[in-house]
Amino acid sequence: MAVNLKELSKQEDLFASGHRACAGCGPAIAVRQALLASGKDTVVSFATGCMEVVSTIFPYTAWKVPYIHSLFENSAATMSGVEAAYNALKRKGKVKKDINLIAFGGDGGTYDIGLQALSGAMERGHNMLYICYDNQAYMNTGIQRSGATPYGASTTTSPSGKVIPGKTRRRKDLTEIMAAHNIPYAAQASISDWRDYMTKVQKALSIKGPKFMVVFAPCQLGWYYKKENTIKIADMAVKSRFWPLYEVENGVHKITKDPQKIIPVEEWLKLQGRFRHLFKGENKKIINEIQEEVNANWHRLKKLEEAGI
Repeated sequence: MAVNLKELSKQEDLFASGHRACAGCGPAIAVRQALLASGKDTVVSFATGCMEVVSTIFPYTAWKVPYIHSLFENSAATMSGVEAAYNALKRKGKVKKDINLIAFGGDGGTYDIGLQALSGAMERGHNMLYICYDNQAYMNTGIQRSGATPYGASTTTSPSGKVIPGKTRRRKDLTEIMAAHNIPYAAQASISDWRDYMTKVQKALSIKGPKFMVVFAPCQLGWYYKKENTIKIADMAVKSRFWPLYEVENGVHKITKDPQKIIPVEEWLKLQGRFRHLFKGENKKIINEIQEEVNANWHRLKKLEEAGI
């Protein structure tokens, strides 16, 4: 069942205002929406990264739920330990209520540095939800390319110029990597489609066992767009099918939003400075390659959905 907007409007924001995130920060929106969906009976483990740095500068915190700052690489491992402690306390009767366990990490701490710990937590079957806020580069340390950075994007470690036209490798499909762990629930979401995202968070938390989500969360600082366009950028990623909204529940794929009006991926790319070089000279062919990849991925998802797998 979809989340109820009227009920959500009555809830307290558990990620407080006054943090140090940039104006137009997508990840800050992703965290706020997730906590509104999960509620106050939630414990959070958070990997080092943008959202950790801006929200927990001593002696202040933006978190109104129990919060553990973990290293870049071990947010999933930290929450695995929390889950073990929680289960022990429940067995002893010291804790009786149900508590939501959510581990967060950015794409650097999830796709790359934290992938081993995440894979281990999913394989062991810990009852937790891992949410990756995906801003597609190591934004906290200088906009370096990550495993989530799209093909053709310019970053400080894959700069567009005479040598290379931005990143020369395709991004990891982490949602499918996690689904391949045979976990009960994996999904992709976007901050632009808040109802879809928050419904998925609540659905995931209602399922026992390991769950994983990637939420698309644009970064105006690293993507070079006007800060007021964050939601527009996220929405266009969905409408161009660059970022499909879907879930994999017990091994079955389901697209949760099939955009009625499809826009060319070029329209999405042109709003971002990180792709500016693709509109010049011989680099223009990369736009066609990106569009072909988007089309092929959507076709693959449709076939999986139609086949019931």
